[in-house]
Amino acid sequence: MIGFAGGEIPRLSLNLPLLKGASIVGVFWGEFARRDPQTNARNLARLSAWIAQGEVHPLVSERYELERTGEALRALLDRRVTGKVVLTP
Repeated sequence: MIGFAGGEIPRLSLNLPLLKGASIVGVFWGEFARRDPQTNARNLARLSAWIAQGEVHPLVSERYELERTGEALRALLDRRVTGKVVLTP
């Protein structure tokens, strides 16, 4: 899981990673971007390339015409979306 777009911060029973042989890693992305902007820029460029090549498919919950920006913001504030909100001109 990445981020908390669903609302509450998820809670995980710590025995699950042990039973599944998995690791839990927490990253404060904003702090990473501040401390290492060059690596962050390279990561974003790589991610953008993957999206352009169709290797990554971001979840788009809603699309709004630019004139409906207020509705789009309200949907975000009301947590009625689970992915990205796209504004189209």
